[in-house]
Amino acid sequence: MPTPDDIWQDADLPTRRLAGLALNPATPQDVLLHLLAEAPLAVRMVLCRDRVLPSAVVDAVIAHPDHRTRSFFARNPHADPAQRARLLHDPHWFVQAHLAQGPGLDYDGPPLPDDAIVHMLNSYEQEHLGSSFFRQFSVGLRRSMHTHPDPKVRAWGVGWEWTWLPAETRAALLTDPDDEVRSRAQRHLRGEDPVWVESVLPDRPCHGRTDILMHRALSRAVVDGVLSAPAGPQDRSMIAGNPTLPPDVVRLLAADPDPEVRAEIAGRTDLGPAERRTLAADPVPDVRRALARHPELGLAERQALAADPDPGVRLAVSVHPAWSEEERAGIDYAVPLDGPFLFRPEPLTPPDPEAVRRDALSGHPMLRRNAARVHTLPADLVARLAVDDDPGVRVLLAQTHPDAPAALLLRSFLEYTGHERDRLLTRPHFPTDGLAGYADDEDPAVRALAARDPEVPPAAVERLTRDPDPAVRAAFARHPNLVPSRLAELLDDEELVHHAAANPALPAPAIRALASACTGSADGE
Repeated sequence: MPTPDDIWQDADLPTRRLAGLALNPATPQDVLLHLLAEAPLAVRMVLCRDRVLPSAVVDAVIAHPDHRTRSFFARNPHADPAQRARLLHDPHWFVQAHLAQGPGLDYDGPPLPDDAIVHMLNSYEQEHLGSSFFRQFSVGLRRSMHTHPDPKVRAWGVGWEWTWLPAETRAALLTDPDDEVRSRAQRHLRGEDPVWVESVLPDRPCHGRTDILMHRALSRAVVDGVLSAPAGPQDRSMIAGNPTLPPDVVRLLAADPDPEVRAEIAGRTDLGPAERRTLAADPVPDVRRALARHPELGLAERQALAADPDPGVRLAVSVHPAWSEEERAGIDYAVPLDGPFLFRPEPLTPPDPEAVRRDALSGHPMLRRNAARVHTLPADLVARLAVDDDPGVRVLLAQTHPDAPAALLLRSFLEYTGHERDRLLTRPHFPTDGLAGYADDEDPAVRALAARDPEVPPAAVERLTRDPDPAVRAAFARHPNLVPSRLAELLDDEELVHHAAANPALPAPAIRALASACTGSADGE
């Protein structure tokens, strides 16, 4: 079966022109319905996947006889999830699998309705609930899975942070009236039985061995085997972070010749004072950096690390919670300004509001960056951090908060050129007015911003359809101020036809004339 990329690569110029019409906001509804019924598969793919659709067109998509066409809508990131959920009972497994997969791993839009997720868990084949399925869960559902009234939901929730579940929740799952829930809970509990863990430990390097050595309860025989005859070079560093490691082995590995092992040990909360003192003087900066975050560091240890010759160590210890703001300000640390500043989904455990406010008001940029990542940051703190003097704080707030103001979004895009920069363009308040002034910027991504401004002069629009950068050319091919003669040229341009046909300046008669070329040729195959 061809992939979406294959489908698009095989599309000829007339098909791509029709695909542009499918995206055009000026295309009348009856023309969209005609394209949906008669156009090649590449056109239907673009129509169903890449835009918001009128409700009548959604109705026609849901009833479309071709399962591939329906599957494109199942993954449409622009559609209301409630509309996508209308495919919940689709008879074809391919549509069901795409609905469960959703728009993809990078999707961070609104989730599917909770009742749709519950239906999928009860009715869909396990193999169709893919790796991005959880992206479509609401935070509320994720937080309540362990106690949900539906046993299928509880069964899925058993594996969700089992180690961190409250004792009463774990006990309830272990005695759950549903067989599958009890069975899954008991399997997780077995991971806390060193005898059982030893019986299933693979004797060669693999994912299963890695998981056991890092996270499961280890018997003394397993630990001694790793120390005397490891199956792979990473075995010792794997057990170094395991919370069940015996104290004498913690002390032993604190002096291991491998700095990676010592760094793992330095991050343990059960380190004794002697080990902390030894690791604080370790010749490898990475080890000292790991130790600098230890919650039990005494004042003398923190002071020594605060004067460390390595800037990374000083930065790591500067955010230690034991410092007062005055003490923290006295540390010679430097905060990196080059990111990456990335979006993170809302965590299952809500942050402590007092801790968030304390971080937001801190003089330390790294702590303010922590606050800027909070999805539920109060409005007064959003306003404060939106004008913060640290670029990381501003960009993280812009990437994360649903009410990030327009001025912040624009400033962040202009200043930040790192990974996920383009995600800022998808934020709900990204501005359009006043962007024409960037039409001559040396950064092509900034030049392309000008295409969002309805006031760009026609001469500039035409010039920028010939820009050296393909993304700039594509953006201005869609601009409604493009002069008609140039727009007509681009409708026959191999590269830009798709974008030109999506230009809302196309008159309705021209749109209908172009759409009449749709012959219903089988799926472009």
